[in-house]
Amino acid sequence: MSRTPKGQRASLDKQPHEVAAMFDGVAERYDLTNTVLSFGQDRSWRRATRAALGLRPGERVLDVGAGTGVSTRELAQSGAYAVGLDLSLGMLQVGKRARPEVSLLAGDALRLPFADASFDAVTISFALRNVNDTDAALRELARVTRPGGRLVVSEFSTPVNPVFRTVYLSYLMRSLPAVARAVSSNPEAYVYLAESVRAWPAQAALAGRLAAAGWGRVAWRNLTGGVVALHRGIRE
Repeated sequence: MSRTPKGQRASLDKQPHEVAAMFDGVAERYDLTNTVLSFGQDRSWRRATRAALGLRPGERVLDVGAGTGVSTRELAQSGAYAVGLDLSLGMLQVGKRARPEVSLLAGDALRLPFADASFDAVTISFALRNVNDTDAALRELARVTRPGGRLVVSEFSTPVNPVFRTVYLSYLMRSLPAVARAVSSNPEAYVYLAESVRAWPAQAALAGRLAAAGWGRVAWRNLTGGVVALHRGIRE
């Protein structure tokens, strides 16, 4: 992730060490910043992700891009055994300090440290757009999921109402960095994050990429008017 000169759009060409360093820099106040910037909607998005996975007690679920483990803890409330994985050691350190009961591991979404068909379900929330190779990550998630297992991708997307979309993009590119300066431990990173949201493919395009990576019965559901979309698939 290179610096984005003023007036230019961020590139989605991200190297793993650059992504890790960016999230190391926002780790200390990451959860608070997310709650403030989303007006508290992040909590409902996590609940919706857990519901979409349909987890049952005793199942194994992998939470990729888990950050500080707040999403992993949400998944564990289903009774499933939840494992969180993240590239950023800074995020993991904060998570282990705040949530010692959550199982958190260091790892790369492109080289998951698990055997084939290890999990009943996998999920990645607000992290897929920060992976260097989206399609390879989706294939790797399929590799570690058992046949018939489930995937849910929770990611920022494209609001469906044109008026709301205009207001949202204005907030994203103008207000979000200003708010981040007040609450984040590394506000400059949020300029990049906002740009990455704007450059991310819309719902139908991402659904096509899931299908191409080996996921069947792909569908999506919009949350908050399409600010976030939950994409679901079944491992064939």
